[in-house]
Amino acid sequence: MQLGHVKAVITGGASGLGYAVARHLVDHGAKVALFDVNDAKGASSCEALGDNAHFRRVDVTSEDDVAKNVAAARETMGGLNVVVNCAGILGAGRVVGKEGAMPLANFSNTIMVNLVGSFNVAKAAANLMQANDAGEDGERGVIINTASVAAFEGQIGQAAYSASKGGVVGMTLPMARELARFGIRVVTIAPGIFWTPMVDSMTPQVQESLSATIPFPARLGKPDEFASTVGFVVQSRYINGETIRLDGAVRLQPK
Repeated sequence: MQLGHVKAVITGGASGLGYAVARHLVDHGAKVALFDVNDAKGASSCEALGDNAHFRRVDVTSEDDVAKNVAAARETMGGLNVVVNCAGILGAGRVVGKEGAMPLANFSNTIMVNLVGSFNVAKAAANLMQANDAGEDGERGVIINTASVAAFEGQIGQAAYSASKGGVVGMTLPMARELARFGIRVVTIAPGIFWTPMVDSMTPQVQESLSATIPFPARLGKPDEFASTVGFVVQSRYINGETIRLDGAVRLQPK
């Protein structure tokens, strides 16, 4: 699929990796709908992106909210053929910490946003994409989810986060196999340690320490590198049912 033909829903699109994806796609002629819960950032991001972007306040954990807004986004853009799920939360916390066992609500909320939210948007979009006209090779759409290297090497304090991202990895292949009959691909990207608003808030010493753990290049990932990987996946029809590590060969240590 050529990027200029893309009409994409991007969750978490108002900032961080999601915004970088939106910027990359719009720069190549695509239309995008930014799904986020931050109204102020959503408005400013759309203003920066121009007329080919619009914002919708969406709770990805709400089935009705997602179904309604995915349909509305398709109407506004005149189609829908790409979804990029970037919405997520860290959900950091020890199973048993100084204040006792982790409240179950903390674990459940992380799973709801990162895993259930990704599935919720993917299935609502696939339901509409199946009616698209078939392109080359019969392709009708692409769903790209965001996992994390923590899905494979979760650190202490990441039980909830790693479980949520491991679930995203786990549903990639079965979903790709099922949606193949419609010509809809499903791919997951598992980024390593990237420059995000969260990292910007860390001290330079912590930032340098994180960079030193990455074999090569010995630096944090750049959001536009994640975005260009999304662009590559969209254009490369033979990539399907796969999780791509984008991490500079880092392997997370226990802590």
